[in-house]
Amino acid sequence: MDNRIEPGPGQESVWDYPRPPRVEPSDRRVRVIVGDTVIADSTRAARVLETSHPPVWYIPPDDVRMDLLDNSDTATFCEYKGTASYWMLKANGQVIEDVAWSYERPTPGFEELRGYLAFYPNLVDACYIDEELVKAQPGQFYGGWITSEIVGPFKTRG
Repeated sequence: MDNRIEPGPGQESVWDYPRPPRVEPSDRRVRVIVGDTVIADSTRAARVLETSHPPVWYIPPDDVRMDLLDNSDTATFCEYKGTASYWMLKANGQVIEDVAWSYERPTPGFEELRGYLAFYPNLVDACYIDEELVKAQPGQFYGGWITSEIVGPFKTRG
């Protein structure tokens, strides 16, 4: 990649991530917030690393307010992980369509993501990794979480 940003100390370049993607467990604190409601809070998340994409964080359902989520009719297909199911959020008097997705029957190699939820940071009020506020990956389709530890450039469209 000609315009690859060289990572500094403590940083990762998305151009060093693998293809096909890799799943990594993490004990970092991951939070998703809408209004004054904490939708998810976990130190047992997994992050998926894929070339040109900021990490996507998947949160175990036991650490998500599943009582605020309903299945959506939306589904998409990932060549690596399989068919994704989508979730709508009903909280604080609002409905947010397709705020998160999960793989209920992931393909071989991605079984540890089964049932974990990934949230679009651009559709909620705040996402945090530890105490750092996350920026959303540009583009409507992608759900990457950008922090000061991640450098690009980032993929923005298919």
